[in-house]
Amino acid sequence: MIDDHPMIIEGYQNTLLFTKKDNQELTIDIANNCDEAIHFMDKAMEHATPYDVLFVDISLPPSTDGSMNSGEDLAEYARNVLPNAKIIILTMFNESFRIHNIIKTIDPEGFLIKSDLTSSELASAFQAVLNNPPFYSGTVNSHIRKTITSDIVIDEKNRKILHLLSQGVKTKNLASHLDISLSAVEKRKKQLKDLFNVQDGQDETLLNEARKKGFV
Repeated sequence: MIDDHPMIIEGYQNTLLFTKKDNQELTIDIANNCDEAIHFMDKAMEHATPYDVLFVDISLPPSTDGSMNSGEDLAEYARNVLPNAKIIILTMFNESFRIHNIIKTIDPEGFLIKSDLTSSELASAFQAVLNNPPFYSGTVNSHIRKTITSDIVIDEKNRKILHLLSQGVKTKNLASHLDISLSAVEKRKKQLKDLFNVQDGQDETLLNEARKKGFV
């Protein structure tokens, strides 16, 4: 279990120990940052005792060597060193871009938004991930449904443009975030406004339409 809030981890731990099946024996290691998590994972591989399940919070302090900046990086690392482990993502982030990106890059067996989370849902998620993954919480399923039912298809760069605009990043600064030219950014913004049928050309109108369809 990887989370930088000890009280939250204690709650997760108590829930799982209290609700586990009679035939299940749980051994739980706790890490509060990327460095501790990497240490535990590497040690597990050295001793040939790989983890069955990893609970990974997205908002984690970066590793001291700067190679990992969040739980997303950590989960990708886990996919490489512990290919058989089931990963359950827990996060406060509920933006469409982040949810879509996590599903695409990590494809977690479990995906829980903390604001949805109850003890019973955590227990259900754990058992479902062990026996019949995936298990996604209500907010995640809602975003997936909105995206699937929409007839609008946009690529990763355009998703990131929407996400950055929603975070207040100015158009002139988007190019440096996306590693493309300003003219390419302007072209992509025009494409987005055409896709979402934005008549007044305003970024805020674009974001409102994108939110309605679950892209922000």
